[in-house]
Amino acid sequence: MSSTRNIHDRRLADAWATLQAHSNAGLPLDPDASRLAFADPEFLLRRETRGIRIQLELLKPDLEQQAHGIENTIVVFGSARFRDPEAAAELVAAAEAGGDEAVARRARALARNAHYYEKARAFGRVVAEYSGAKEPRDKLFVCTGGGPGIMEAANRGCFDAGGTSVGLAIALPMEEAANRYVTPALSFKFHYFALRKMHFMMRAKALVAFPGGFGTLDELFEVITLVQTRKARQVPIVLFGSDYWKRLINFELLVEEGVISAADLDLFQFADEPEAAWEIIRSFYRL
Repeated sequence: MSSTRNIHDRRLADAWATLQAHSNAGLPLDPDASRLAFADPEFLLRRETRGIRIQLELLKPDLEQQAHGIENTIVVFGSARFRDPEAAAELVAAAEAGGDEAVARRARALARNAHYYEKARAFGRVVAEYSGAKEPRDKLFVCTGGGPGIMEAANRGCFDAGGTSVGLAIALPMEEAANRYVTPALSFKFHYFALRKMHFMMRAKALVAFPGGFGTLDELFEVITLVQTRKARQVPIVLFGSDYWKRLINFELLVEEGVISAADLDLFQFADEPEAAWEIIRSFYRL
């Protein structure tokens, strides 16, 4: 009589078990040609295998977020250079003690903008507190680029409230490790900017853009363009810090010159306080 089989048993050999058995046996790595393709980093890093790497970079964060019940996110962008008020004050003191006026001027600018760090932190806390008692499918999770500055602040606000947050970091020569407030199991690192930006949008139910530089502008206008061209559904897009954004970009000029429609100005709204930004999102979804 044949033994009973479990209908859920795997039909194919488990690849990880094969590699583990090889290691347990104390066998050396095979020569390049006979090494299993998926266990061959030199092969996977070739120019010809870029398509495979792109597919993996799309798939890994998606599967991990699914496994942790991350369905809906609020993406927070902003400068990586802003610091909390205490750290900014220390930078000013050190710069002024050094006697270099150019360095001191930059430090004073960071100190002047430290309030944005505090407001991003408060916004992250608001989102985490809202989601705390909700069913998993109704929760909203803060998602940032995982780095320092505004990103750290938003993740930190979630951490303060005992919440979960996502970090989508990019591997750069000068980039620090992901900030310590991202939930460790949801701290991802990307090689490709394009894949990272796609992941920002895949689960985004809102975007809050704090003052920032080239990276913030790149991410902001990518989202606005996707919504404007209807490649993505409309979501609340909040420009936090109205004075900064209105001084930086003359949106009305774009309408006057005919390069956008007047209706395109309705794709985003301004806010200057965490509660106001949250109210825009809350009202859009009637939370």
